[in-house]
Amino acid sequence: MADPSRPAKAQLIELDAKFNKMPGGKTVTVQFNPETLKVSFANQIVQSDGAGGGTGDQSGPASRQFVGAGTTKLSLQLWFDVGSQLAEEGTRVIDVRELTKNVAYFITPKKAGKHYIPPAVRFQWGSFHFDGIIDSLDESLEFFSSEGVPLRANVSIAMSQQKITKFSGREGKLAQTPPGVRGPAGSSPGTAPHVQAPAGKSLQSISDGLGQGPNWQPVAEANGIENPRLLKPGMLINFDMSSLLE
Repeated sequence: MADPSRPAKAQLIELDAKFNKMPGGKTVTVQFNPETLKVSFANQIVQSDGAGGGTGDQSGPASRQFVGAGTTKLSLQLWFDVGSQLAEEGTRVIDVRELTKNVAYFITPKKAGKHYIPPAVRFQWGSFHFDGIIDSLDESLEFFSSEGVPLRANVSIAMSQQKITKFSGREGKLAQTPPGVRGPAGSSPGTAPHVQAPAGKSLQSISDGLGQGPNWQPVAEANGIENPRLLKPGMLINFDMSSLLE
């Protein structure tokens, strides 16, 4: 049963040229939600040659001109693993690229008249959504089988849209910490020491190394870990049992 305290999985949704939902368009649900989203804003500004009559301080705001539309960019990382796909959906995927090709679809140009352009896409996760074009996609194959088949991949995506967009959550809704996930008593959220998961390690093996072998199950539950045998490399895990069991 899904944990109601955890956000639903993010999606990539194909849009039409006017950034509206496309009937019959492709929708991809990510395997693991990203750890972070990075949104950046930029304006097209040039130095004015005529500011101050060609003399004086050329470094102030009056010496610069806005010459074009601003740009908003979104960057994120997604993980894919064939073992998790088998556990979640009962399907058999041998090569992780069978999963990542669904994301690569959104950067592949499609013919539109005499031109080829990539499809517009929406990244949607809870109350957050971003409409734009995928500018770049980097895929790193992280783990291989004994036959040399890639089993795990990290996909970095950069999207952009030609305008400055203000982002905000749903009004009147405050973010809530999932039950059982706390920092040390009396501390602020985010200040508790966490352990970073190495590639190929299970939660039980990390717990054993910390001398907390029997406690790996409550740690998994408190951290919202669905598959303790297959951790996402780099994820941060709270092993502070004094706070988790309060």
